[in-house]
Parts: sequence; structure tokens; C-alpha cells
Amino acid sequence: MGIEFTKYHGLGNDFILIDNRATSTPRLTPEDAVTWCDRHFGIGADGVIFALPGQDGTDYTMRIFNNDGSEPEMCGNGIRCLAKFLAALEGTTEPRSYRIQTLGGVITPKLEANGLITVDMGEPRLLAATIPTTLVAADQKVVNQPLTVAGKPWSVTCVNMGNPHCVTFVDDVAAIPLAAIGPEFETHPVFPQKINAEFIQVVRPDYLKMRVWERGAGITLACGTGACASVVAGVLNGKCDRRATVELPGGLLQIEWSETDNRLYMTGPAEKAFAGIR
Repeated sequence: MGIEFTKYHGLGNDFILIDNRATSTPRLTPEDAVTWCDRHFGIGADGVIFALPGQDGTDYTMRIFNNDGSEPEMCGNGIRCLAKFLAALEGTTEPRSYRIQTLGGVITPKLEANGLITVDMGEPRLLAATIPTTLVAADQKVVNQPLTVAGKPWSVTCVNMGNPHCVTFVDDVAAIPLAAIGPEFETHPVFPQKINAEFIQVVRPDYLKMRVWERGAGITLACGTGACASVVAGVLNGKCDRRATVELPGGLLQIEWSETDNRLYMTGPAEKAFAGIR
């Protein structure tokens, strides 16, 4: 008997969503996820997301397997897709919020009346021990630090948004050889749990262009946690405002790093592509 699924994408960052509310164990193994995500022999996706029962008072639990079988702590575009998926499972179109347990903490997406989803992404973690990285001392922030990758010097800023990010500001983001340099950043020995690598071009203080190499997924069209990390890095380096539009290859995200509560708020779309049984 097959397993029902629904395919969603957030700005082209695409996921297979599975109703897993009947059990706390994912219905697929990481090896299954690799097969399902294959774009030639499977459904094709950047990852598989499971909607599991809530824990400790949350509404639901989210787990995700990347297309290489690894399991990230959180995914910003993925959690917007999950919110839309949950609303469809519940048969509701009304604005509402969900408290979702993730490996990166409790995240709260809110379905807006205009169809977009605003996600309270929580506070950024900035100390080296929380990234984690050995680039500086454990109790220091990693802001505009030198790092040699593939024999070339870079200046990097690191932020944990439930998962680890290494942000580099460049003059022309389109000129970055992402397929070549991305894996070198991801697996650099100063990042013991690997890293997501973002390359950012500041167009204006309120407008950034971003390309991303995602840990465990490779080049993707969008990364919500990465967009949040990039605005934090931009503020820490005096390069951008606390509220900015981030242009990704798949579209636009609105990011705000609130001065009031120190939390990141991400607003963007999530769209259903198709449903099926495999």
C-alpha cells in the first residue's frame, strides 16, 4: 500500500510533505527520502517533511530529511510549507498560528489573510559554541572573521537560526562559483556539524541579493533560515537595516530582526504543487 504525499514549494525550495500525525516515528527512513527526492527516478525535492504529533504542548512536530538523507534541525521555507499543509489537513482557510516543535526549538508560523505565512523564527544565536564553530573562542561572536576556503581568503559572519549559517558579503553574488565553493564551505573543518553557506550582495540597506549552498541539499532556490541569518549578519556588520527584503533565485522574502524582542520574523509564500501516492 502506497503512502500519500503532497508536494509544496517555498520560492522554489521544494518539499514532499507527509501526514505523519498517527505516529511519532517518520513513515520513511532517511534512505527512503533519498530515493523519493531523486529528480529523475523519484518525485524530486530538496527534502521530505513529516507532520508528526506535537510534544510538550506544541500543536505539531516537524522533522525533515534532506535529499542526501541527513536531518537538519530546522528549515524556514519548509516550515511555511508545513503550515500550509497542516491547514489543508485540518480543512481550514482562516488565519491562524501553529506552535511547531523542531530539532531547533519551537517555531511559530502564522497563516496570514493574504495567503502569505509569517514565521516567528526566534532569536539568533551568535556565540561560536552555539553555531557551532572553532573559528574563534567558544564565548565569542563570529563577525567579519577571516577564513580560508579552497585556498582563498574570505570574511565571514556566523549565525545559528536553529541551524548553522556562514554568511559572506560579496560585490557580485552572481559571480560566485557556488557549485564549486559551496561544498568547501559546508565541510570546512572549523564547522564540526557542517554549515549552510550564504553569499550576499547588498543592493541597498533594505534590499539584499542572496545565493545559498544548503548543508545536505546543495544549491537551492531559497533558504528561509539563511535569509534571516543574512539580515542578522548585515546588521552586525553595519551593512543593512533590521528590516529588509531578501531576493533569492526563487523570489522574495521579507525579514525583520525586531529591536523590541530580538526575534526574527520571516514573511513569504508557500504553494502546493501536486499530490499523489507512492
